[in-house]
Amino acid sequence: MAVLISTFAAAKPQYINPIPLAQLINTPVSKVNEQTFELPVITWGADINTIYANGSQSITSSNSLFSSYGLKFRLNRNDKFSDQLTNYLSGKTPYLRGTLGMVNAASDLLVSNPSVTPIIIHQLSWSSGGDALVVKPTIRTVADLKGKTIALQAYGPHVDYMGAVLKDAGLTPDDVTIKWLPDLTGTNNSPASALYENDVDAVFVILPDALALTSGGAVGTGSEDSVKGAKILMSTKTANRVIADVYAVRADYFNSHRSDVMNFVKALNSATDEVKVLFNNANAQNAKLTPLLSYSADLLLDSPDAIEDIKGLYADAEHLDINANKQLFSDMAYPRNITKVSKEIQTTLKRLGLTSASSLPQLANWDFTQLGADIEFNNKSRFNSERVASVVAKKQQQNSLADGELFSFEVAFQPNQNNFNSSLYQTEFKRVIELASTYGGAVITVEGHSDPLKYLRSKKKGETGVVLNRIKQSNRNISLSRAQSVKQSVLTYATDQGIALDASQFALVGHGFGNPKTGMCGNEPCAPATESEWRSNMRVVFRIIQLEAESDVFQPL
Repeated sequence: MAVLISTFAAAKPQYINPIPLAQLINTPVSKVNEQTFELPVITWGADINTIYANGSQSITSSNSLFSSYGLKFRLNRNDKFSDQLTNYLSGKTPYLRGTLGMVNAASDLLVSNPSVTPIIIHQLSWSSGGDALVVKPTIRTVADLKGKTIALQAYGPHVDYMGAVLKDAGLTPDDVTIKWLPDLTGTNNSPASALYENDVDAVFVILPDALALTSGGAVGTGSEDSVKGAKILMSTKTANRVIADVYAVRADYFNSHRSDVMNFVKALNSATDEVKVLFNNANAQNAKLTPLLSYSADLLLDSPDAIEDIKGLYADAEHLDINANKQLFSDMAYPRNITKVSKEIQTTLKRLGLTSASSLPQLANWDFTQLGADIEFNNKSRFNSERVASVVAKKQQQNSLADGELFSFEVAFQPNQNNFNSSLYQTEFKRVIELASTYGGAVITVEGHSDPLKYLRSKKKGETGVVLNRIKQSNRNISLSRAQSVKQSVLTYATDQGIALDASQFALVGHGFGNPKTGMCGNEPCAPATESEWRSNMRVVFRIIQLEAESDVFQPL
């Protein structure tokens, strides 16, 4: 997608110091206007489904999905969440449209009056490629952000994105310097403009800005709008379970109009399914697709001719059906359900001083069978296992597995250990489950290593090359076997916890003693000098790597 790009850095960014929304917004609470009210949409691909449900018009058309359920709205694009809150409190609309992070940021503001408590009724999408972390050349992994300066929009969609990736790298917001900006894109007061400043090392931006800063997603050359050396460290194509887009509704309206709200969700679900079909046949002239693209471009991008940009916007979201919503709302074991993600978000917001984190948004207590959900969850493999194995093997041969690394950690084992029971590694296995669930677009390599001491002793004794090569191969086999054993133990542990991990997300690597912690002495592993060094080579490393350049590796659900 390439949209909303302007010339950056014409003037220095004007940074702000954000205060809690409860202090920023003072709108009195009024009853909801029962006439045709506004339905907020934002500049995001999943809102194309909402536009379709409204009949691809501003006012609900008579032959639309919303109309078929007796609903009538006036669509209003409103990307400024504080303005949405004003409309919500004043009764101009009972609906809020934002990310789960935005709704959580308003929790202190809305908890004081039970009538306006937000009830989350539907998750439209996960960001799946539409947002990115862009960094300067000194930053290779997320952990390298420690001590660096990050710029991002205040109250925007990237606050929880930042919190999640810092947490998973073992950092907190206190480990970085944050520069807040009022705008998301397109102005001198947006994060993209801030990356031109010498004292800003990284920015969270929407994908079009990320592509501009990095010369089309490669490495910034310094020409046109790019920043020399800038690169995309990670996008939500990899971190595809971080930014959740939701609709919430006022508690008083939900309680008095429950059937209308349920019909609203039903219409959105039908729209999501029907728009997927339309986009899958996007090359054909279609009586429904053409007006949908044109009006969506006009409403969301201010130009009815921005058809290709609208298609890109749609592709940057993972559009969720009713079965996905059932899991997010009701599967308490699922690591990325709405409640767990909200708790994670509130931890970040509290640390930043933006909320007290005293309450979580409520969830609609839907009977999902009435909404058309299946009885059982349907978990599919999302990766092409053969392609993953091929790409990882190639990277191993090139000794470049670390190039796409986002996070890594290791577990140690004892001599001759072959059993990796979860009772010994529960903490580590929980972390693998969390990372696999949050970074659903990343591949997790499970890399076995072995101890080189037997080989070195045999060489010292003057064994033949045949014997030494046999020992080398035996060590590679053992390390691969251990990696397999650890992977299976993680999958079994997850199943026992009621969590279905995608086995195709994991790739096995047997290094043998080719990458010892004790280092290499010429072409051979260095001999360990102490017991501690000897034991350090007995390890299995988990490495979370992004393979976004290998687009055929990952197949979104």
